[in-house]
Amino acid sequence: MANSKSALKRVRQNETRNERNTNLKTRVKTTRKKVTAATEAGNKDEAAKALSAYSSAVDKCAKNNIFHKNKAANLKSKAVKEVVKASA
Repeated sequence: MANSKSALKRVRQNETRNERNTNLKTRVKTTRKKVTAATEAGNKDEAAKALSAYSSAVDKCAKNNIFHKNKAANLKSKAVKEVVKASA
């Protein structure tokens, strides 16, 4: 266990950041599943809305350094390809 005041503060900060990062990652996974479900069902409007929410969540993760910017671009690109393929 931490002994100094600064070490105790670091523990508190790490817990807060871990919770925030976990929530953002979970949001990305959930919206990704919504995009996939909408494309498999063939619902273009719902897929477009889900894609927008997914892109926003991925961008927030990239902005907060949870994902690298290239990984974020890769995830969004794959999702767009999936939606375009389903709508064609």
